[in-house]
Amino acid sequence: MTDVSAVTKPAPAAESRPSNNGAQRKLFGTDGVRGVANSELSPQVAMALGAAAAQALLRHDHRAAGKQPSVIVGRDPRLSGDLLGAALMAGLCSQGISVIDIGVIPTPGVSHVTQQLGAAAGVVISASHNPVQDNGIKFFGPDGAKLADSVEAEIEAALATWESIHRPTGAAVGRITRTAEPTVAYQRFLEESIAPVRLDGLKLVVDCANGAASTVAPTVLRELGAEVILLAAEPDGVNINADCGSTHPEMMAARVLAEGADAGMAFDGDADRVILADERGRIFDGDHTLCTLGIYLAGQGRLTNNVVVGTVMSNLGLEAALTAAGIRLVRAPVGDRYVHEQMDLHGAVIGGEKSGHILLPHLSPTGDGLLTGLQVLRIVHESGRPLSAWSDEMTEFPQKLVNIRVLQKEGWQEIPAVAEALRAAELRLEGRGRIFVRPSGTEKMIRVMAEGPDAAEVDELVALVADALRKHIGERRG
Repeated sequence: MTDVSAVTKPAPAAESRPSNNGAQRKLFGTDGVRGVANSELSPQVAMALGAAAAQALLRHDHRAAGKQPSVIVGRDPRLSGDLLGAALMAGLCSQGISVIDIGVIPTPGVSHVTQQLGAAAGVVISASHNPVQDNGIKFFGPDGAKLADSVEAEIEAALATWESIHRPTGAAVGRITRTAEPTVAYQRFLEESIAPVRLDGLKLVVDCANGAASTVAPTVLRELGAEVILLAAEPDGVNINADCGSTHPEMMAARVLAEGADAGMAFDGDADRVILADERGRIFDGDHTLCTLGIYLAGQGRLTNNVVVGTVMSNLGLEAALTAAGIRLVRAPVGDRYVHEQMDLHGAVIGGEKSGHILLPHLSPTGDGLLTGLQVLRIVHESGRPLSAWSDEMTEFPQKLVNIRVLQKEGWQEIPAVAEALRAAELRLEGRGRIFVRPSGTEKMIRVMAEGPDAAEVDELVALVADALRKHIGERRG
């Protein structure tokens, strides 16, 4: 997790990432700025980010001179969103930016509204799939896509002097308008994304993670004619992602089987990703979604360059299934910004992550869990094949992923015992599978993943490397 407690100096614990123009970003991770709310990510930090971002946005806003730019702000329902939102909006208004506060809405909804209203930027206050004590702030540009690394670097640079930045007075300060109307327009956009297809007769189990999808998802699905069985759709500010949602899809999958439903969907806290289940109660993750979209579009001659972009976490089974269909899988580093880069490089129309974060730029500039789920259901309808048939297109290799909470993410490669364990595991899997280690971009955590033909061996090798990491840099509890 990025330490954002120091406003004027980027935190030393943060992972430094080069931007695409060579600048260094230390505060921003792969998905905005995150930290423990009201501690690492304090109201002071949020206000500073608002003021610094306003300066950068004003430099990049090319609208007619003298027109006051506006910024869209939305959030997930976690309790700390109120205090961080108030501070962020104060920072924006202090620089003459007017704010349209659209309240609780999925992250992709902010992206959509930003585009539709012609705003200078959009801001989401959310920590996505993280637990309730965390929160985050991420920015979208006027095109609805995440800000370029270079602009994020500008915001970081402005943090050092944010308190001394000139502030307008009188009629020149920004104002805040609060409205829920854009949410309705976003819902209509989702419904129209599969037109003329409807979902009449489908029974769906929907897990909203007690998050931002809790109202939008059932409303859209019911408007399209589906029977919806809701799980974890009663957010109280503290139950977001708690043993539910896309990081815990087993409850949703079991309910699909018990109810005789046609499919299930499990979103994360801000609903930018989705994990599905087929009618047999089997988990249908992001790799299965990429496989389904890729094979279906290729069959229609609509898969540009016959390429799909996944990540280093994508299962070898996805690669095998796509290869058999004449489709090439390109692997990007984890993080949707890196998937975007590879999609642009290879002219791909589909990309995404095993976690269920899928990018469909012909429909949306950012990942959208409900939009993705709707597109999969559209394929089920148009193909006349149940979701289980599409699931069977791909046979997964046994894969194991372990998350180790650590005192620090940096320097793990220089620990001899860890390097020795990793090398031993690589030798065992050579030519038959793979293992790798990577720090999380959003939390103080290191992930170890392995896959191969034998599940017991995969478990053993992951444990070997994970134990070495825990012993030398693991977080001490109790």
